[in-house]
Amino acid sequence: MKNFQQNLLIIVALGLCGLCVSQWYGQTLQRNEIQALEQTVYGKSAAIQGYTNSIRTMDRQIAQMDARITELKAEAKTNAEFVITRKREVNRLQAAAEGLTNEITQYESAVESLQGKLKDAYDAIKKQNEAMKELAAQRDEFLTKLNDSVKDRNAIVTKYNDLVSQVQKGPAAGAKP
Repeated sequence: MKNFQQNLLIIVALGLCGLCVSQWYGQTLQRNEIQALEQTVYGKSAAIQGYTNSIRTMDRQIAQMDARITELKAEAKTNAEFVITRKREVNRLQAAAEGLTNEITQYESAVESLQGKLKDAYDAIKKQNEAMKELAAQRDEFLTKLNDSVKDRNAIVTKYNDLVSQVQKGPAAGAKP
């Protein structure tokens, strides 16, 4: 009987040793898995920070572009007022030219002078029309850049939302062994 108890004690002791080794091995695996998850969370946090910085940069760029668009609109308004002023001047000169046509013999030199002014006014109008076309092209280019920036920002927000949903799903999936 003494032999049986000693053998039983040895078997129980070996069983406890085996249980300790099994638990130690399981905890080692769990620690490694936790460390890998912490690395993943750290990487995702760094990516989120990078995206946040990128969004801030794009916000500043958009604000600069908005300011430039406002400046261009102000310039366009000024140019439109200048064109109206030139048209009024042309209409005034045309009325003066019509009044002077009745007195051609006396005012031939005055008519030639007015024709030179009209030519200058037409040249100025042509230059302004070219400037307006160039301004419209610049506006279209800025709007294209703005649209591209907004598309890029929307893509970043989508990526950010995907990362947030993955981070939220990550701990929930890890809690269900």
